[in-house]
Amino acid sequence: MVKILGIDDNADITEMLDTVLNGSGHEFSFVNNGKDGLEKIKQNNFDIVLLDLSMPNFTGVDVVNELIEEGIINKQKIVLFTASSMTDTEIDQLIQKGAHSCIRKPIDIPDLLEKLTEIEKS
Repeated sequence: MVKILGIDDNADITEMLDTVLNGSGHEFSFVNNGKDGLEKIKQNNFDIVLLDLSMPNFTGVDVVNELIEEGIINKQKIVLFTASSMTDTEIDQLIQKGAHSCIRKPIDIPDLLEKLTEIEKS
């Protein structure tokens, strides 16, 4: 069982992930904004954090920058989970700063589950 946190402002996405991931035997919880997500990351240990980059007020990039500032970016696998128009170069910069990897939305459920398994084992 993989313990996963989803941070995404789109409730449809987090509800779908909740159904699919918990139904697949994972322990999935979620929040719908970056500030709450940052607090959850600080308070808990997750195997994987799926972090949306494009959220209002406090973006996924803000979350990554806070984690770097606090020296805890590498304590959990932060996976950028985004449909954002960020370039590959911008994504690569976040990965160089300590994010684990990136999954681009939309993604098919079987592909997502396979990717999460790969990430968990890495």
